[in-house]
Amino acid sequence: MFMAIFILLECYYIFRDIMYEIRWHGRGGQGVVTASEILASAALKENKYIQSFPDFGPERMGAPVKAFTRIDDKPINIHSQVYEPDAVVVLDPSLLETVNVVEGLKKEGILIVNSKESKEEVRKKTGFPGKIFVIDATKIALETIGKPLANICGVGALSKVSGVVKKENIISTVKEVLGAKFPEKIVKGNIDSANRGFGEVK
Repeated sequence: MFMAIFILLECYYIFRDIMYEIRWHGRGGQGVVTASEILASAALKENKYIQSFPDFGPERMGAPVKAFTRIDDKPINIHSQVYEPDAVVVLDPSLLETVNVVEGLKKEGILIVNSKESKEEVRKKTGFPGKIFVIDATKIALETIGKPLANICGVGALSKVSGVVKKENIISTVKEVLGAKFPEKIVKGNIDSANRGFGEVK
């Protein structure tokens, strides 16, 4: 009996679906692709297999943009867009009025929205019955970076509510990726933004 249970458990852990898929929504110029890439790079530090890629549509500033992240413990052989995400992160709240951001989102999944509105207001707009989290990421970004770029704050919030990647790996990745392009003041501001995203999402 014990051996049969052990075999069943072993099969479960071998064949269960442990891939975690994220879809990001924002507008051109808001750092949606950067958010996806930083999350993926942070997961790589945890010896995960990753994918990160955008779906621009009309490539112009302010146009709706999507990006996708996949994280798994085993090699990823899927190369399509993410159609049934475990998490959706919306960096621009105006998209709730024009885009079906919860399309395909698993009922047991999570929705994170950069918004001043309450969870109940977001639920009314999206109709999503599952877990909803909100954070005023634009306000945080203005206070930490000096610009309304909510992407890194959104990564920190996702790290907190999903647990898919550890916060310390998010922070070290921000240092590496942004440190290669921007001055120390900007990097520090983004680190503060990630930390506050982790701490203030609700």
